[in-house]
Amino acid sequence: MTLAIGDEAPDFTLRDQHGQEVTLSTHAQGRAALIVFYPFAFSGVCTGELTGLRDRLGDFETERSTLVALSCDPMYAQRAVADRDGIFFPLLSDFWPHGVTAQDYGVFDEISGAAKRSSFIVDRDGRVAWSVHNATGEPRNLDEHAIVLASLV
Repeated sequence: MTLAIGDEAPDFTLRDQHGQEVTLSTHAQGRAALIVFYPFAFSGVCTGELTGLRDRLGDFETERSTLVALSCDPMYAQRAVADRDGIFFPLLSDFWPHGVTAQDYGVFDEISGAAKRSSFIVDRDGRVAWSVHNATGEPRNLDEHAIVLASLV
């Protein structure tokens, strides 16, 4: 079951595309966090979303908010995507134990072995303030994400 608004968001520590450990609570440092789960690093929809986030990074990475994106792909796949597409925000690998963070957030697809296309905003107090879930092939609305994030921080 996915997390509900007001639930305490599970903290996590995962490796980014450079092999560095990123802990959500430490990375956020008192800011709201937009957590973007995406199914597969090299798929067309995911690539479009990641480059869209890159192009609009100023909407998500601010004094009051931060952005992390994660999938169940290995760290090396995250690095290849980041290098290919010029992505500098954290792309986190939930590869091993496989999908444990996606499971903690209730967005792990057992059939595909991947995270579902879901987004969460975690407020400064570590609680889920907003979430949205899209079908695998349905891109998320980054305008909506930016508007909601700005209204909550």
